[in-house]
Amino acid sequence: MTPGNNGENTPSAPQGDDDPFGYLYEDGQAAGATPPSGGGGYGYPGPRSSYNQVRAVGDRRSYAPQGQAYGQQGTYGQQVPQQGQQPYGQPNAHYTAPEAQPGGAPVAGPPYAPAPSGRGRGPNSKGLLIAAIAVVAVVAIGIGAAVIFGGDGDKGDGGGEAGGKPSQAESVQPSEKPTKKPEKEAELPKTDAKALKLEGGTSTASDIEGAKAAGGVYVAGFDKVGAQLTWTVNGIEKGGSYSLRVNYGVPGKDSNATILVNGKKQTRPLNMKNFAGAKEGEWDKGWTNTWAVVQLTKGTNTITLTCDQSNLCGSVGANIDQMWLVEGSNG
Repeated sequence: MTPGNNGENTPSAPQGDDDPFGYLYEDGQAAGATPPSGGGGYGYPGPRSSYNQVRAVGDRRSYAPQGQAYGQQGTYGQQVPQQGQQPYGQPNAHYTAPEAQPGGAPVAGPPYAPAPSGRGRGPNSKGLLIAAIAVVAVVAIGIGAAVIFGGDGDKGDGGGEAGGKPSQAESVQPSEKPTKKPEKEAELPKTDAKALKLEGGTSTASDIEGAKAAGGVYVAGFDKVGAQLTWTVNGIEKGGSYSLRVNYGVPGKDSNATILVNGKKQTRPLNMKNFAGAKEGEWDKGWTNTWAVVQLTKGTNTITLTCDQSNLCGSVGANIDQMWLVEGSNG
């Protein structure tokens, strides 16, 4: 027989005033049910109840009266008082917490929600991870955009004023670096009739107009075999090919002369044609210039024009005005 069982196989519901809670309903009150008096605890009628009194929380003492073996029941319906039992709701001076007793139940920790099987994170961990990655990506894109477009139109960063107008500092373009002028090449030597060494009947004159030398002075008498003039050239910085330029005048006819460089005869003569197109005998209309390639050495060189028997100068003649050099073999 267990508590709450009156011995029958199937307990029957109390009727009328047998219902311990009947006094709470109208039909129970009509049947004569009244609130309990005296103490069965929780509104149960004392002597008429078949239920044992509920023990205090944590109380493990036997319900058997003093001197009665545990599990032995008293008279049916009789409440078995407990030794030292205090009224309900009052602290028991002899109460000991179960966990403090030898072999008592261990102290349980606070309840927690178990993690889902097979996972180490909560149910929303995947969504939170995706959200965190999205936030990092947005921040990275924002930083990249700030680096690329930073300062454009930001008034606070000094990049420009409102409306996209550049600030005064930006509107001033840095001045271009001055272009370094190439070093002026050293001028090659130049001479005129007054500085030449004259031999073989040649001399200076100025009676025919059109000469470019100072005072209109030129070399005359270059009209017979053996006539010659020599130019001593100083300051040649490097050896090589040079173009010898000669300003001359002929009487409307073609002429030529032999060239010697440092005493060595050149294979080709100096060509002194009537490039000006002057009529025969018009010395003042026949002034023009010509050129020939010569090989010079570094330092000092001598250039000589001479009238040989093979040249036209012996029969036609020529007036020599100026001489100068140009680097290279181009005319």
